[in-house]
Amino acid sequence: MNRINQLFEKKQKDILSIYFTAGFPRLNDTPDVIKVLQSNGIDLIEIGIPFSDPMADGPTIQDSGTIALRNGMTLRLLFDQLKDIRTEVSIPLIMMGYLNPIMQYGFENFCKTCNEIGIDGVIIPDLPFKDYVEEFKPIADKYDIKIIMLITPETSEERIRLIDEHTDGFVYMVSSASTTGAQKGFDDAKQAYFKRINGMNLRNPRLIGFGISNKATLEAAQANASGAIIGSRFISLLKESDSIESAVQTLKSDLTK
Repeated sequence: MNRINQLFEKKQKDILSIYFTAGFPRLNDTPDVIKVLQSNGIDLIEIGIPFSDPMADGPTIQDSGTIALRNGMTLRLLFDQLKDIRTEVSIPLIMMGYLNPIMQYGFENFCKTCNEIGIDGVIIPDLPFKDYVEEFKPIADKYDIKIIMLITPETSEERIRLIDEHTDGFVYMVSSASTTGAQKGFDDAKQAYFKRINGMNLRNPRLIGFGISNKATLEAAQANASGAIIGSRFISLLKESDSIESAVQTLKSDLTK
Protein backbone atom coordinates (compact mmCIF):
# COMPACT_ATOMS: atom_id res chain seq x y z
CA MET A 1 0.00 0.00 0.00
CA ASN A 2 1.21 3.51 -0.83
CA ARG A 3 2.58 5.34 2.23
CA ILE A 4 0.03 8.15 1.81
CA ASN A 5 -2.84 5.66 2.07
CA GLN A 6 -1.14 3.98 5.01
CA LEU A 7 -0.88 7.32 6.85
CA PHE A 8 -4.55 8.20 6.43
CA GLU A 9 -5.62 4.68 7.35
CA LYS A 10 -3.60 4.86 10.55
CA LYS A 11 -4.30 8.50 11.47
CA GLN A 12 -7.59 10.17 10.58
CA LYS A 13 -7.15 13.49 12.42
CA ASP A 14 -4.49 16.07 13.35
CA ILE A 15 -2.12 15.20 10.50
CA LEU A 16 0.59 17.79 9.99
CA SER A 17 2.26 18.17 6.60
CA ILE A 18 5.16 20.55 5.97
CA TYR A 19 6.15 22.05 2.63
CA PHE A 20 9.62 23.34 1.88
CA THR A 21 11.55 24.26 -1.26
CA ALA A 22 14.30 21.88 -2.34
CA GLY A 23 17.73 23.55 -2.40
CA PHE A 24 16.75 26.27 0.09
CA PRO A 25 18.29 27.93 1.98
CA ARG A 26 21.40 26.00 0.89
CA LEU A 27 21.69 23.69 -2.10
CA ASN A 28 22.40 20.51 -0.13
CA ASP A 29 19.94 21.08 2.75
CA THR A 30 17.11 19.01 1.27
CA PRO A 31 17.84 15.57 2.81
CA ASP A 32 18.63 17.14 6.20
CA VAL A 33 15.38 19.12 6.25
CA ILE A 34 13.44 15.90 5.57
CA LYS A 35 15.24 13.99 8.32
CA VAL A 36 14.81 16.75 10.91
CA LEU A 37 11.10 17.10 10.12
CA GLN A 38 10.58 13.35 10.52
CA SER A 39 12.49 13.28 13.81
CA ASN A 40 10.16 16.03 15.10
CA GLY A 41 7.00 14.04 14.44
CA ILE A 42 5.85 15.55 11.15
CA ASP A 43 3.47 13.15 9.39
CA LEU A 44 4.01 14.02 5.73
CA ILE A 45 6.46 16.20 3.76
CA GLU A 46 5.95 18.11 0.52
CA ILE A 47 9.18 18.83 -1.35
CA GLY A 48 8.88 21.85 -3.62
CA ILE A 49 10.55 21.72 -7.03
CA PRO A 50 11.74 25.31 -7.64
CA PHE A 51 10.45 26.93 -10.83
CA SER A 52 11.00 30.34 -12.40
CA ASP A 53 7.26 31.16 -12.78
CA PRO A 54 5.42 29.83 -9.69
CA MET A 55 1.99 31.38 -10.28
CA ALA A 56 0.23 29.91 -7.23
CA ASP A 57 2.94 30.86 -4.75
CA GLY A 58 3.12 33.93 -2.56
CA PRO A 59 6.27 36.04 -2.16
CA THR A 60 7.88 33.87 0.54
CA ILE A 61 7.81 30.67 -1.51
CA GLN A 62 8.64 32.54 -4.72
CA ASP A 63 11.72 34.00 -3.01
CA SER A 64 12.81 30.57 -1.76
CA GLY A 65 12.46 29.16 -5.27
CA THR A 66 14.55 31.97 -6.72
CA ILE A 67 17.29 31.33 -4.16
CA ALA A 68 17.16 27.57 -4.79
CA LEU A 69 17.50 28.05 -8.54
CA ARG A 70 20.42 30.43 -8.00
CA ASN A 71 21.97 27.79 -5.74
CA GLY A 72 21.85 25.41 -8.70
CA MET A 73 18.87 23.19 -7.80
CA THR A 74 17.37 21.19 -10.67
CA LEU A 75 14.96 18.28 -10.77
CA ARG A 76 17.78 15.90 -11.75
CA LEU A 77 19.92 17.09 -8.85
CA LEU A 78 16.97 16.77 -6.47
CA PHE A 79 16.44 13.15 -7.49
CA ASP A 80 20.15 12.53 -6.98
CA GLN A 81 20.02 14.09 -3.48
CA LEU A 82 17.08 11.85 -2.55
CA LYS A 83 18.30 8.55 -4.01
CA ASP A 84 19.13 7.10 -0.57
CA ILE A 85 16.48 8.93 1.48
CA ARG A 86 14.49 5.75 2.22
CA THR A 87 17.39 4.30 4.21
CA GLU A 88 16.53 6.83 6.95
CA VAL A 89 13.04 8.21 6.26
CA SER A 90 9.78 6.24 6.46
CA ILE A 91 7.04 8.92 6.35
CA PRO A 92 5.23 9.77 3.08
CA LEU A 93 7.06 12.14 0.71
CA ILE A 94 5.33 14.17 -1.97
CA MET A 95 6.88 16.33 -4.66
CA MET A 96 5.13 19.58 -5.52
CA GLY A 97 5.98 21.39 -8.70
CA TYR A 98 4.76 22.97 -11.89
CA LEU A 99 4.22 21.05 -15.10
CA ASN A 100 7.02 22.61 -17.15
CA PRO A 101 10.09 21.10 -15.41
CA ILE A 102 8.31 17.77 -14.96
CA MET A 103 7.47 17.59 -18.67
CA GLN A 104 11.03 18.56 -19.59
CA TYR A 105 12.18 15.57 -17.53
CA GLY A 106 9.51 13.41 -19.16
CA PHE A 107 6.39 12.48 -17.18
CA GLU A 108 6.81 8.71 -17.31
CA ASN A 109 10.51 9.04 -16.51
CA PHE A 110 9.55 11.34 -13.62
CA CYS A 111 7.08 8.80 -12.18
CA LYS A 112 9.54 5.94 -12.67
CA THR A 113 12.30 7.82 -10.81
CA CYS A 114 9.87 8.82 -8.03
CA ASN A 115 8.96 5.16 -7.59
CA GLU A 116 12.60 4.07 -7.55
CA ILE A 117 13.65 6.51 -4.81
CA GLY A 118 10.48 6.25 -2.72
CA ILE A 119 8.40 9.33 -3.55
CA ASP A 120 4.74 8.57 -2.90
CA GLY A 121 2.86 11.35 -4.66
CA VAL A 122 3.02 14.56 -6.63
CA ILE A 123 1.09 17.84 -6.62
CA ILE A 124 1.09 19.73 -9.94
CA PRO A 125 -0.98 22.92 -9.45
CA ASP A 126 -1.14 23.79 -13.17
CA LEU A 127 -2.08 20.31 -14.42
CA PRO A 128 -5.55 20.53 -16.04
CA PHE A 129 -7.94 17.97 -14.58
CA LYS A 130 -9.01 16.67 -18.02
CA ASP A 131 -5.38 16.06 -18.99
CA TYR A 132 -4.79 14.37 -15.62
CA VAL A 133 -7.63 11.89 -16.17
CA GLU A 134 -6.93 11.15 -19.84
CA GLU A 135 -3.12 11.22 -20.04
CA PHE A 136 -1.35 11.43 -16.70
CA LYS A 137 -3.31 9.24 -14.29
CA PRO A 138 -2.69 5.91 -16.13
CA ILE A 139 1.08 6.55 -16.09
CA ALA A 140 1.11 7.62 -12.44
CA ASP A 141 -0.98 4.58 -11.46
CA LYS A 142 1.51 2.30 -13.22
CA TYR A 143 4.22 3.51 -10.81
CA ASP A 144 1.93 3.88 -7.74
CA ILE A 145 2.40 7.65 -7.64
CA LYS A 146 -0.63 9.48 -6.25
CA ILE A 147 -1.44 12.72 -8.08
CA ILE A 148 -3.00 15.03 -5.50
CA MET A 149 -5.47 17.59 -6.85
CA LEU A 150 -6.32 20.98 -5.35
CA ILE A 151 -9.73 22.50 -4.68
CA THR A 152 -10.49 26.13 -3.74
CA PRO A 153 -13.57 28.04 -2.51
CA GLU A 154 -14.34 28.73 -6.20
CA THR A 155 -14.23 25.06 -7.28
CA SER A 156 -17.70 23.86 -8.27
CA GLU A 157 -19.38 20.97 -6.49
CA GLU A 158 -19.38 19.04 -9.77
CA ARG A 159 -15.60 19.45 -10.16
CA ILE A 160 -14.97 18.56 -6.51
CA ARG A 161 -16.95 15.33 -6.88
CA LEU A 162 -15.06 14.47 -10.08
CA ILE A 163 -11.74 15.04 -8.31
CA ASP A 164 -12.91 12.92 -5.39
CA GLU A 165 -13.96 10.13 -7.78
CA HIS A 166 -10.79 10.08 -9.88
CA THR A 167 -8.06 10.64 -7.28
CA ASP A 168 -6.69 8.59 -4.42
CA GLY A 169 -4.60 9.70 -1.44
CA PHE A 170 -6.10 12.96 -0.24
CA VAL A 171 -7.65 16.16 -1.57
CA TYR A 172 -5.58 19.33 -1.07
CA MET A 173 -8.10 21.88 0.15
CA VAL A 174 -6.77 25.38 -0.54
CA SER A 175 -8.12 27.75 2.12
CA SER A 176 -8.51 30.67 -0.30
CA ALA A 177 -8.32 31.49 -4.00
CA SER A 178 -5.29 33.74 -3.45
CA THR A 179 -1.61 32.75 -3.46
CA THR A 180 0.16 31.04 -0.58
CA GLY A 181 1.12 32.97 2.55
CA ALA A 182 0.66 33.02 6.32
CA GLN A 183 -2.57 34.36 7.83
CA LYS A 184 -3.54 35.19 11.41
CA GLY A 185 -6.97 33.58 11.19
CA PHE A 186 -9.73 32.33 8.88
CA ASP A 187 -12.71 34.64 8.29
CA ASP A 188 -16.38 33.67 8.16
CA ALA A 189 -16.29 33.04 4.40
CA LYS A 190 -13.47 30.51 4.76
CA GLN A 191 -15.19 28.84 7.71
CA ALA A 192 -18.37 28.54 5.60
CA TYR A 193 -16.32 26.98 2.79
CA PHE A 194 -14.85 24.43 5.21
CA LYS A 195 -18.34 23.52 6.46
CA ARG A 196 -19.69 23.24 2.91
CA ILE A 197 -16.98 20.77 1.90
CA ASN A 198 -17.46 18.85 5.16
CA GLY A 199 -21.11 18.44 4.24
CA MET A 200 -20.25 16.80 0.92
CA ASN A 201 -19.03 13.61 2.65
CA LEU A 202 -16.20 13.06 0.20
CA ARG A 203 -14.57 9.66 -0.19
CA ASN A 204 -11.03 11.00 0.13
CA PRO A 205 -9.58 12.59 3.27
CA ARG A 206 -8.64 16.28 3.04
CA LEU A 207 -5.77 18.45 4.18
CA ILE A 208 -6.14 22.23 4.36
CA GLY A 209 -3.27 24.42 3.17
CA PHE A 210 -2.46 28.07 2.41
CA GLY A 211 -2.39 30.40 5.41
CA ILE A 212 -1.68 27.97 8.27
CA SER A 213 0.87 29.61 10.57
CA ASN A 214 -0.36 29.66 14.18
CA LYS A 215 -2.52 27.85 16.71
CA ALA A 216 -5.80 29.45 15.52
CA THR A 217 -5.36 28.56 11.85
CA LEU A 218 -4.00 25.11 12.68
CA GLU A 219 -6.94 24.27 14.96
CA ALA A 220 -9.44 25.54 12.36
CA ALA A 221 -7.86 23.30 9.72
CA GLN A 222 -7.74 20.30 12.03
CA ALA A 223 -11.38 20.80 13.01
CA ASN A 224 -12.52 20.81 9.39
CA ALA A 225 -10.28 18.23 7.74
CA SER A 226 -7.83 15.44 8.51
CA GLY A 227 -5.10 17.99 9.08
CA ALA A 228 -3.09 20.94 7.84
CA ILE A 229 -0.28 21.83 5.46
CA ILE A 230 2.23 24.52 6.44
CA GLY A 231 4.61 26.07 3.93
CA SER A 232 5.33 29.79 3.96
CA ARG A 233 5.83 30.09 7.71
CA PHE A 234 8.32 27.21 7.79
CA ILE A 235 10.24 28.62 4.82
CA SER A 236 10.48 32.00 6.57
CA LEU A 237 11.87 30.27 9.65
CA LEU A 238 14.41 28.31 7.59
CA LYS A 239 15.67 31.62 6.23
CA GLU A 240 15.77 33.34 9.62
CA SER A 241 17.06 30.51 11.84
CA ASP A 242 20.58 29.38 12.64
CA SER A 243 19.76 25.74 11.90
CA ILE A 244 17.06 23.49 10.50
CA GLU A 245 16.37 22.12 13.98
CA SER A 246 15.83 25.59 15.45
CA ALA A 247 13.45 26.46 12.57
CA VAL A 248 11.37 23.36 13.32
CA GLN A 249 11.35 24.06 17.06
CA THR A 250 10.20 27.66 16.49
CA LEU A 251 7.44 26.44 14.21
CA LYS A 252 6.25 23.95 16.80
CA SER A 253 6.22 26.78 19.36
CA ASP A 254 4.26 29.04 16.97
CA LEU A 255 1.59 26.38 16.58
CA THR A 256 0.86 26.31 20.31
CA LYS A 257 0.21 30.03 20.79
